[in-house]
Amino acid sequence: EVQLVESGGGLVQAGGSLRLSCAASGFTFDDYAIGWFRQAPGKEREGVSCISSSDGSTYYADSVKGRFTISSDNAKNTVYLQMNSLKPEDTAVYYCAVPLRGYGCLYEYDYWGQGTQVTVSS
Repeated sequence: EVQLVESGGGLVQAGGSLRLSCAASGFTFDDYAIGWFRQAPGKEREGVSCISSSDGSTYYADSVKGRFTISSDNAKNTVYLQMNSLKPEDTAVYYCAVPLRGYGCLYEYDYWGQGTQVTVSS
């Protein structure tokens, strides 16, 4: 059974930092990409970042470039999202997801975690 469990969300002041974790199981972690998405109230879900576990390639949304860093620990089957210089507009529920239909970030994401709330106060 594929499982993705996010953790690390919380309340932080603007300019602060948080590190989100996504613990994965039920598939061959080294073969697939893991993506981070977020959804704020009243807004559509948006892609934030992605990492390909097989070759380490990474992608970032323009809104988070230079502030967020994605990384993976293949030994722990875990992907991290280090978020620095947080802004109130980063407030959202953050989800990790995996596309099992192909080996890369651009495939449709099949499985999703339950999400973790990030709230940035001004």
